[in-house]
Amino acid sequence: MIQAKPLPSFLMQRFHGWRATTFAENRSWYKRLAEEGQRPRVMVISCCDSRVHVTSIFGAEQGEFFIHRNIANLVPPCEPDGAQHGTSAAVEYAVTSLQITNLIILGHSRCGGVRGCYDMCSGSAPALEEKSSFVGRWMDLLRPGYEALEAGDEDERVEALEKAAIKISLTNLMTFPFVAERVTDGRLSLHGLYNDIAEGDLYNYDAEADRFTKV
Repeated sequence: MIQAKPLPSFLMQRFHGWRATTFAENRSWYKRLAEEGQRPRVMVISCCDSRVHVTSIFGAEQGEFFIHRNIANLVPPCEPDGAQHGTSAAVEYAVTSLQITNLIILGHSRCGGVRGCYDMCSGSAPALEEKSSFVGRWMDLLRPGYEALEAGDEDERVEALEKAAIKISLTNLMTFPFVAERVTDGRLSLHGLYNDIAEGDLYNYDAEADRFTKV
């Protein structure tokens, strides 16, 4: 049986406020988007974390970015096994149908998913080790990053793991033939970014130097 309740009043009020202002002032633009369809040049894979506001960071308007969010902004390796793969499906659609030219992995500081992986791998979150844990099995993608961590204090290691999530996702993207082909011939560029939420800073991953530099 389907379970669904009426929208909370505070969300209804916010919707009506948006429709009376932002939508009303840009009605022709929304009509154009509806009639012509979306033509984003950029895909962003970011974390589900509510503190990461992708469009605000880049000052983007509706229709500019194709955005996919998941726990810890991870991309799994290509596995054409006939199963259901949400993130892989989003990548395929963005690259092959929308013909995006830039694909960004956007990680961030104080990531709860990455922290969960750290705790799981260090033995302090046994519940995530259970086969029934969707979060735990998803975070297994990041386990190699934990195993490669260097010595340091906990905060340093967690931040390093947050950045490792970006690098692992970039590596896994290249296992998709349609991504690798377009990267090789120059039709698609991959980017790794790290957002420091508290400071509002953005760091770009330099693959050749294997380091993140402030934008």
